[in-house]
Amino acid sequence: MRKNMGFCCLSLGALLLLPLVSGLDLSTYHNTAAVEAFLQSVANDYPSITYLHSIGKSVLGRDLWVLVLGKSPSAHTVGIPEFKYVANMHGDEVIGREMLLYLIQYFVQNYGTDPVVTGMMDNTRIHIMPSMNPDGFENSVYLPDCAFQTGRLNQNMVDLNRNFPDAFEANNVAREPETQAVMNWIQSETFVLSANFHGGAVVASYPYDNKNISTNAISPDDDVFKHLALTYSTSHTTMDTGISCPGSPVFADGITNGCTWYAVQGGMQDYNYVWGQCFEITIELSCCKYPPSSQLPDFWTQNRAALLEYMKQVHQGIKGRVLDGQKKPVSNAVVEVQGRTHICPYHTNTLGEYYLILLPGNYTFKITLPDSRSQTETLQIPARQDDSYSALKHDFVLPFNVTNTSICIESMCTSGHVNNNGRSPDALRLTLFLTSLIIILDIFT
Repeated sequence: MRKNMGFCCLSLGALLLLPLVSGLDLSTYHNTAAVEAFLQSVANDYPSITYLHSIGKSVLGRDLWVLVLGKSPSAHTVGIPEFKYVANMHGDEVIGREMLLYLIQYFVQNYGTDPVVTGMMDNTRIHIMPSMNPDGFENSVYLPDCAFQTGRLNQNMVDLNRNFPDAFEANNVAREPETQAVMNWIQSETFVLSANFHGGAVVASYPYDNKNISTNAISPDDDVFKHLALTYSTSHTTMDTGISCPGSPVFADGITNGCTWYAVQGGMQDYNYVWGQCFEITIELSCCKYPPSSQLPDFWTQNRAALLEYMKQVHQGIKGRVLDGQKKPVSNAVVEVQGRTHICPYHTNTLGEYYLILLPGNYTFKITLPDSRSQTETLQIPARQDDSYSALKHDFVLPFNVTNTSICIESMCTSGHVNNNGRSPDALRLTLFLTSLIIILDIFT
């Protein structure tokens, strides 16, 4: 189971001139050709607020389409967080694929009139990937049996959710083209928050999906992940009631730690969190992986509010830039919270930006420059207001001039291609041991 013009100042008259997207039939599944036609139609009809691109190809050469929504959809803007939804990683788990098509239609049709949609699109760059495994979808067929079906795997018969680098045990397998495309995509953007959709249960699952003796599957941001999972489950019409699906346990409040449920080696969720600096959870939408299409409108009703509420959480926490003594942005500066040491330290992007999702409270931040000079600062993170679409803004200004921003952390953390580069499992275990030691020292100091 598991480049278009900016949209800055539209008058009311201009908003009224935005076209209605070609109606999407909510009572049928859409094959690859239909999905492509729909996405291209949206991109053509709404060029100022959408940007359609392919991040790569499947084994059979099908495009891996991503539609970006926002005020400036074709490029990153300083201060605007990047959010993504990915579905249909397993080709036979199809509900998420349809929900994301409906979500796209909902956003473009309600932009400028609905305050939530408008607030999100004006202050977030939203990436939507309806299908990560189009070959698998085309191989899947509707069957009355809701369990394992054909089409789960890609065309090379590989489970894409076991094909990513793993932080806890060696996963030196060949990367599938779909996996590599997503890895490259994650490394090319400053994603902050994400979710990927599956089927076969009804639950929101959060990292870690795997473990070793040092972590015991609990991440340093466990409180944040529980909050994120609960946000989706409690905004869903029934998920938090603990739905029992055949072959899966009952999940209290509709959430679970991934590894507590079952261990996944090489999962996309942990890859995002460890190497992408992106908080991702896995959302299982249905007991039946490929239910009758007549049920699709009901699934949209169940998930619409949850999809929106989860997206808002990208604006919880803190964001800003690291600046040197000359007020120039510093790239590759490590920005970490004491007591929350990540396996791969979170660092600023090429524009000197950082984004951290944190719950309300007081936190001490340690900013470390590429030349190892550092500074600490304690700040209070407020609760996000429901009508607010911005995390706390704070620039860390350091009294140093920086001339060298070459990254100085372990090479395993500078790229998502760890296992392809022959990273030694022993060296990785050493890194995890040192990370655990740092966490312990943070607790007692």
